[in-house]
Amino acid sequence: MAEQQLAVLNALDVAKTQLYHFTAIVIAGMGFFTDAYDLFCVSLVTKLLGRLYYFNPLSEKPGSLPPHVAAAVNGVALCGTLAGQVFFGWLGDKLGRKKVYGITLIMMILCSVASGLSFGNKAKGVMTTLCFFRFWLGFGIGGDYPLSATIMSEYANKKTRGAFIAAVFAMQGIGILAGGFVALAVSSIFDKKFPSPTYAVDRALSTPPQADYIWRIIVMFGALPAALTYYWRMKMPETARYTALVAKNIKQATQDMSRVLQVELEMEERAEDVVKDPRLNYGLFSKEFLRRHGLPLLGCTSTWFLLDIAFYSQNLFQKDIFSAIGWIPKAATMNAVHEVFKIARAQTLIALCSTVPGYWFTVAFIDIMGRFAIQLMGFFMMTVFMFAIAFPYDHWIKPDNRIGFVVMYSLTFFFANFGPNATTFIVPAEIFPARLRSTCHGISAATGKAGAIVGAFGFLYAAQPQDKTKTDAGYPPGIGVKNSLIMLGVINFVGMLFTFLVPEPKGKSLEELSGETEVEK
Repeated sequence: MAEQQLAVLNALDVAKTQLYHFTAIVIAGMGFFTDAYDLFCVSLVTKLLGRLYYFNPLSEKPGSLPPHVAAAVNGVALCGTLAGQVFFGWLGDKLGRKKVYGITLIMMILCSVASGLSFGNKAKGVMTTLCFFRFWLGFGIGGDYPLSATIMSEYANKKTRGAFIAAVFAMQGIGILAGGFVALAVSSIFDKKFPSPTYAVDRALSTPPQADYIWRIIVMFGALPAALTYYWRMKMPETARYTALVAKNIKQATQDMSRVLQVELEMEERAEDVVKDPRLNYGLFSKEFLRRHGLPLLGCTSTWFLLDIAFYSQNLFQKDIFSAIGWIPKAATMNAVHEVFKIARAQTLIALCSTVPGYWFTVAFIDIMGRFAIQLMGFFMMTVFMFAIAFPYDHWIKPDNRIGFVVMYSLTFFFANFGPNATTFIVPAEIFPARLRSTCHGISAATGKAGAIVGAFGFLYAAQPQDKTKTDAGYPPGIGVKNSLIMLGVINFVGMLFTFLVPEPKGKSLEELSGETEVEK
């Protein structure tokens, strides 16, 4: 017969939703707010960096980042994140969630500030410094993924666990919005103080020297929310599941949770025997792990990988889509500050209308519909909308059909967030055993980031027009936006198929899902 769950963990599972749940959401969520802000804010200022550091007075067009520099600025943080997810995920299982949580936050604060400072004022010095610190910023952000998800899932009760983890993840949407609002505010202030002509009127004066502060302020602002939550992060006790099941200190876990839940919990007599059973101590590379968790891990990694290819490549040709539909005028008809304002305005509108609502729909429905249904539906709808945009693509880019195009594009984003973008983050934090939970989440997240790198770089080149004369400066001809979108539709469809490997954690305790209480007598 199977063993019973420990009383202290059962108390957490059946606890009513209380203030400490919301405190945990805010503390873990602010980390995610910062992650999203830092990762996405750079896309608001890449055009400005091009104008500032790659200005060519003889060119008809304003300066733009050369392809390899643009790729480095956009992608280096993703590479750092991938490394951080694996490393801190593993460390979170070795040292405990709380200890590692503080380290990642300090890294994020320091590197956010440092990436806005640069050595020298030449293009090479500035870009090198920016890329160096953005890599380490990404490394810290990477640690936040497995730790935030794991901490929230281990603190939550089983009835609303999905919604709590989804709420932490939804702070990503708020972070993207904040990036847009900060850029709008900063660019408006600079525009009032330092008015300048458009590029077509005066090439040199269209980028005022003070514009160099704009991108630095936007990039450095990400440190603020992280710094504000540092104290609270350090005050959180270690999660009971880590203390009891990994550190094997049930007495400490019972005391911690008595304090958090504000109830008297009794220490069990036979509890020590349950957690010290040798049959539950299999490692990540053991046959037993493969037998129990091999397919679910494949499901988590593959779906996250495929989703991020689609999700990050969409984010990338956002600017191109905005230009195609006329939301952002031709670069030469604006000065540098206006361009930042227009890009930020377009991104903020998309975030407000589709990205943010999608996240909160997941929060509302995940414990009703379940993870599996939401993920399957999300992938299916993304496939449908990608194809609906791709096949009649020439129809959508005509000026009369712009609104329809934006609606379809927004809906793809909505179903990414009310769909696999949220569920791929939630499920790995629920289905693996406590001593490998953070590691497995880190592995799943890192595979996702590998997909993001494929999406970001692969499609940067793939989306270039097939006609040599129409490609962006320095890029070889690609397969065009239309064919890129068809490929993304196919990728989403494959993601839908791999979803069938992922189990449904709704309404079950973490120990039941991971088999940690199932030791046959």
